[in-house]
Amino acid sequence: MDSVAKALQLKKELDQLRPIKPEDERRIMDKFRLDWNYHSNNLEGNSLTYGETKALILFGITAQGKPLKDHFEITGHNEAINLVLDVVREERPLSENFIRELHKLLLKESYEADAITPDGKPTKKRITIGAYKTQPNHVKTKTGEIFRFSTPEETPALMHDLMEWLREKKGEKDINPVLVAAEYHYRFIRIHPFDDGNGRVARILMNFILMQYGFPPVIIKTEDKENYFSVLRLADAGQIEPFIEYIGDNLVRSLEIMIKGANGESVEEPDDLDKEIALLDKKLESLINLSGVVKSKGYLTNFLNPFIYSLQEELRKSWRVFEKHYDKSVSRILLNGSKTNLLFKHSLHLLVDEVLGKTETEITIINSFSGFKAAAVGSFDFTSQVSVVFHEDQVIISLPEDYLVISSTYNKPLEQDDIRKIVNADKRRHKELIENKIREAESKNVTPARKP
Repeated sequence: MDSVAKALQLKKELDQLRPIKPEDERRIMDKFRLDWNYHSNNLEGNSLTYGETKALILFGITAQGKPLKDHFEITGHNEAINLVLDVVREERPLSENFIRELHKLLLKESYEADAITPDGKPTKKRITIGAYKTQPNHVKTKTGEIFRFSTPEETPALMHDLMEWLREKKGEKDINPVLVAAEYHYRFIRIHPFDDGNGRVARILMNFILMQYGFPPVIIKTEDKENYFSVLRLADAGQIEPFIEYIGDNLVRSLEIMIKGANGESVEEPDDLDKEIALLDKKLESLINLSGVVKSKGYLTNFLNPFIYSLQEELRKSWRVFEKHYDKSVSRILLNGSKTNLLFKHSLHLLVDEVLGKTETEITIINSFSGFKAAAVGSFDFTSQVSVVFHEDQVIISLPEDYLVISSTYNKPLEQDDIRKIVNADKRRHKELIENKIREAESKNVTPARKP
């Protein structure tokens, strides 16, 4: 296997350059860490771009419009890499407990996912973290056939056997770490011990074995995934040599990068510049978000529609929950303190003009509840109120007495989660008032009458 032999030769060259200067080693590992995090997750469908991945790992900047789960996958994978580096440094052996701990870090929390029943029908299943599968996790191939991994009942014994196989291999006098790491990767994938995340765990464990023997990690690039999956399918058909050769090719690339870095040379690859430009775009976007932009017709229109209308609708729905407890409920909308009819979609252009015409404009959405019905608690009133104040470079949404305050810039419209947060805070404020009134009544040894 030419690539494996070349990798072993390059490893000898790398060893002659050791110890590597700390600043060079840090530079090399920063590149490997970023590439590893991005490509391994992107292979499995993660939507974050290379620039977004780097912004998240290095600066904690999240990507607008991308699923929270995708961010958790990247940060969890990065934590798993950190754990691997610590364990390698401490020369601790690989164990099943360690593998399950890696799985917990990678997936973060349990969730529901699409699945295939043993007879090929679509279903849903619960993905449990840090535990071997309890349901079959067979997959449907492009040809429509079902590819079967180990059953849940077989998995514990097969994982035990895999760990025994690894111990035996590592005990051999003339061990070839490249062959062992690649074959371990395939054997692990063939078992598919977890409900999800098996590919990421397999690649981490392969690199764990390689790094134990002083090799850099192998990075399977997302743009090469068809070749990766192709050699895996050949291994499924009993031809594992192409898979090992493929791993060797990718290890050669990592070794060449590490040797360049150890010599003080740049570790940048030809496509890294494009990735850096993408990151630059992300930084600029972040800087704009931090500094804000002055309100304009375009930004204001995008901000108001659909946020202000969705907020009104969701607030009205929440008010209905409390209306049955009061004699009267009246809603109104104020614009700079005066009642207005401008908050209708056909009046959007008029509202935009109104907001643009003033340095500061306030929209107040109000619902007045009067005459609480439960006599044993006592009659009282409540005013639900949400204020939206448009400044020159930002918008501030608040509830009375700063019960909740949210700020945003015009180029970053508030999303449904923000609306939900505002509505829930308004409901909670109302609920807390009623609870306080009930406690006051109870403290006077008065049992509140049943609410109608």
